Formats: sequence, C-alpha cells, structure tokens
Amino acid sequence: MKINEIKQYLEELNDELEKKQTKGEICIVGGAAMCLAFNAREATKDIDAIFAPKLVIYEAAKEIAEKHGLSENWLNDGVKGFITPMIKFGELLTFSHLNVMVVKPEYLLAMKCLASRTDVDIDDIKFLIRLLGMKKKEEVYSILENIYPGKSIEPKVMYVIEGIFDEL
Repeated sequence: MKINEIKQYLEELNDELEKKQTKGEICIVGGAAMCLAFNAREATKDIDAIFAPKLVIYEAAKEIAEKHGLSENWLNDGVKGFITPMIKFGELLTFSHLNVMVVKPEYLLAMKCLASRTDVDIDDIKFLIRLLGMKKKEEVYSILENIYPGKSIEPKVMYVIEGIFDEL
C-alpha cells in the first residue's frame, strides 16, 4: 500500500463514517506511520493502528476492503499489545468525521525495537535513530526503559540495537 493509497483509504474511511453519522479517531503506528508521517519509505502492507469506535471503523474498513480488493486486515489493531499509557500521539490528518493521529517517533522506535523483526523493522529502527539524532545505544535503551518500565530488554533486541550502532 503506497502513501497515496493510504491517504485515499483514510479519506474513504472518513466518508463511510460520515454516512454513518459517526465521528472516529485512528492512531497510526508501524509502517503506515513510517510512510505518512516520517516519509521513511514508500509503502507498507497494512495500517497498524488503534481506533475508536472500533466496531464501526472495522465495518467501514471491511466495505473499503471489498471495494478495492484489499486484505480484510488492511486496517488492524494487532499492535494494541505494544501500546502503553506512556505512548503519545500527535495530529496527522483531520477530516470531517475522522481524526488521524500518529505515534511520536520515540515511541515508534521503542515499538519497533521490541518487535525487532529483521525483515521489516531494522531499516525503520535505523531511520528513527537518525531522525532522533541518537549517537549511543544507551539512548535507545533509555527510551525503551521509559516507555516500557519494568520490562526487561530481551537479548534479541539488544543484539539488534548493538548491530545497528556497529554499522552507524
């Protein structure tokens, strides 16, 4: 899904909400945030987000999926396990019936580090480290500890972060 398609589907989501006379909010994280907010890449496979009202937005997303031949999960809240009260969002797009927020880069970095999927997260982590002007791996560890207090940093995550700083 390219940037222009993401925007188009969000506009269509707004239109569906308008038809249902419902206001909604969607908070984007993951690849869609990397595309839309940070221009880090051109495409993503889906939109990972948390949103409300959940059932109405899922229903509208299903209609958009059928119309465009998209996966049923083109908009999903599978990322909810990474969301904590510490995570902050900023405004990205505002439509008549849909407010689109995006996760702040520090929080996206923490989420990407926790996932540390080598096929998709490494380049995003590198981009976010550069964007945030980080020079030492300890700065990343500090963000992880602040956003996910009490959660120990897994060896896999430490290995990924150390490998990135060895490259930079």
